[in-house]
Amino acid sequence: MGLVSFIKTAGEKIFGKSEEKKEQEKAELILAHLKKYGLSTSDIQVKVDGDKVTLMGSVDTQDIKNKVIVATGNIEGVASVDDWIVVKNPPVVAPPKPEKQFYTVKKGDYLSKIAKEVYGNANKYNIIFEANKPMLKDPNLIYPGQVLVIPPLEK
Repeated sequence: MGLVSFIKTAGEKIFGKSEEKKEQEKAELILAHLKKYGLSTSDIQVKVDGDKVTLMGSVDTQDIKNKVIVATGNIEGVASVDDWIVVKNPPVVAPPKPEKQFYTVKKGDYLSKIAKEVYGNANKYNIIFEANKPMLKDPNLIYPGQVLVIPPLEK
């Protein structure tokens, strides 16, 4: 849990041109945006306060939690996401996986360059691509300011 920062002017445009939308309308648009990516929102509540979005509720896995945070933060007009989402069923038998880290795309970045930086191997770019589906539809279509989930390498 915590506050994750994003670049307010980068991301998908779901609010339209009008900044005048009420916070409740923006919250409903964010929930619809998450549903578009197949992310379950039945136990998620969204509160919008200016350019800060607070996510509350629960999800089944850490993977879903990370995708909800990134999909929300990569909306134009969102500068930060305050994460209050809990994972409902953390594994009991096995030790929990480490939380995934986040990476903000810089100008000139591409997935294999990012993979080289975080994993030491550019050929592992597909791991990053798969972790960010369905937000990413093509590994060559990333943009500066976009925040990506960087999963830990499986041993």
